[in-house]
Amino acid sequence: MTIELTQNSYGKSAVRFGKLTRHANYHDFKEIHVNIQLEGDFTTVYTEGSNIVVLPTDTMKNTIFILAKQHAIETIEDFGLHVTQYFLENNPQIEQVTVDLQQIRWERMSLDGSPQPFTYIGGGNETATAKIVQNRSTAAAKASSGISAMRVLKTTNSAFEGYIVDKYTTLPPAADRILATELTAVWQYAQTSESIDFQQVRNDVRRNLLAKFAEHHSHSVQHTLYVVGEAILENVAAVSDIHFEMPNLHYIPFNLKPFGLENDNDIFTASGDAFGLISGTVRHIELF
Repeated sequence: MTIELTQNSYGKSAVRFGKLTRHANYHDFKEIHVNIQLEGDFTTVYTEGSNIVVLPTDTMKNTIFILAKQHAIETIEDFGLHVTQYFLENNPQIEQVTVDLQQIRWERMSLDGSPQPFTYIGGGNETATAKIVQNRSTAAAKASSGISAMRVLKTTNSAFEGYIVDKYTTLPPAADRILATELTAVWQYAQTSESIDFQQVRNDVRRNLLAKFAEHHSHSVQHTLYVVGEAILENVAAVSDIHFEMPNLHYIPFNLKPFGLENDNDIFTASGDAFGLISGTVRHIELF
């Protein structure tokens, strides 16, 4: 019987740093979380216990902090590309580097309509995400970007009717309901290069997502997913496809009749029970 190691990678997770860039009249603060994984010919590390080709994960952590210090960070995509290139250029034993990044959303505090130069407020749980994969034998890195934990809600222009009703169905149809989700979106680029304005693409994706979510009349979460994805692909040329995960956050009308009151579709229970999870990918299809 032959036993072999068929896959291996190793790296450092939860490397979290904040970078403060001081300008003359304001400060710019970014908080970024990084996971890094290395792949290469590390078989003997596992099978023989030889560490001669091992870059310690603690060294990876230190390197990320040093690169953050030395590198101007405009976007997490730019920084991720810099990280993958550094590790490949300085470690011939590595064949592929994968870096996952999250940027915690901090917003400049506004007082009386004026943005404060040195003060931020947390922007909820929404985070910017990115993934960079660079292989030594491939000229271009592969980059994807995303948004996680974006909570959006609309109080009208949403319905759910016409579905299958069988002997176990208890859900009543709704011609007008609250639609809420905490979505995750990940988009791929038609081409990856350092010339891409990643921040502009992110801004455009987010703006189109929110605008289409707000304006369209939804017949289901699935319907919303497709319409939002379609709008992004039509209006953001750099994006080739986008994947969504959209859990359905339920807001259920509360029964006020025992108290002699009518619920005019204005008082809801925010359910923490089982929820629907809708996912889908929308992409450009090239026709030849």
